[in-house]
Amino acid sequence: MRIILADDSALLREGITGLVERQGHEVLAAVSDAPSLVVAVRDSMVNGIVPDVVIADVRMPPGMATDGLDAAAELRDEFPELAIMILSQYVAPAYAQRFLTGAGAGFGYLLKDRVAKVADFMRSLTIVAADGIVIDPEVASQLARGRSGPLDSLTDREREVLALMAEGLSNNQISERLFLSSGAVSKYVAAVFLKLGLQVGEENRRVRAVLTYLTATE
Repeated sequence: MRIILADDSALLREGITGLVERQGHEVLAAVSDAPSLVVAVRDSMVNGIVPDVVIADVRMPPGMATDGLDAAAELRDEFPELAIMILSQYVAPAYAQRFLTGAGAGFGYLLKDRVAKVADFMRSLTIVAADGIVIDPEVASQLARGRSGPLDSLTDREREVLALMAEGLSNNQISERLFLSSGAVSKYVAAVFLKLGLQVGEENRRVRAVLTYLTATE
């Protein structure tokens, strides 16, 4: 993967850079503020190098508010194919919600604590680079809390399976997490697709099911 990274913490930038490079990936640029992120991505695009994932902190200079998030949103508007991974120190579902409506390219929203779980973090980056969606379980829980609508017809077990899909887990990983057979998980996933009106052969059914889970109206 080719990655552009933006975080105002030099320690985190160096840590993530070292981590992904040890896994055989390339960091095209590692910057410390939102304007530099925009410049780095645009320069890369002009040179014909499309980053597989852009990793951005929410709070960065110059404003130390949502500058990183705003820059990522600006870049996604300019380059709809750009996969974005947002990192945050806090659980703030509204940040994730901003990217979920009409999502096309890959998107991830993780709490910074997850970076320390190397295997999970790298798996999440791979999923996002492949146009998948990965939402931190704490964030997903708050996004879905009290939601209904299309999810009303799901059983508790089906909701549980869908919640794990939102974390980016495969059927085999869900099977291990819930101590269910792979056949049972496949049946639950199929039931979720059916109840959400996602037909066999429909493109990106898994992503669309996760989007329904995360954006269902109250």
